[in-house]
Amino acid sequence: MEQEEHIPVAELPDEPEQKKEWRLRINYRAITQNMPFILFLSALALIYIANSHLAEKKIRQINKLGREIKELKWEYLNVKSELMFRSKMSEVSKSVEPWGLKPLSSPPQKIVLKKQ
Repeated sequence: MEQEEHIPVAELPDEPEQKKEWRLRINYRAITQNMPFILFLSALALIYIANSHLAEKKIRQINKLGREIKELKWEYLNVKSELMFRSKMSEVSKSVEPWGLKPLSSPPQKIVLKKQ
């Protein structure tokens, strides 16, 4: 009698098509059973991406408005200093001189009416 060679079970060759079919069946089954969870994760990912885009858009808008505020503040200070300069007594008298108006040389007089 010839001795049979003992091959461990792990080393026995399986049929590759059966193994692939079994793996595909498990993967397909796992995917279909977990489809709600996969869709939920996909929705969360889309919300996360949209949120980050909106945040970046808001940051750009805030920066733009900050620059605009700075420009308006500079313009306000410029106009305010111009007004302060033009409202001085000497500047007012220069601007109304062509109309024949002159500053008072005597203080104004108060008119008092008596009650009857």
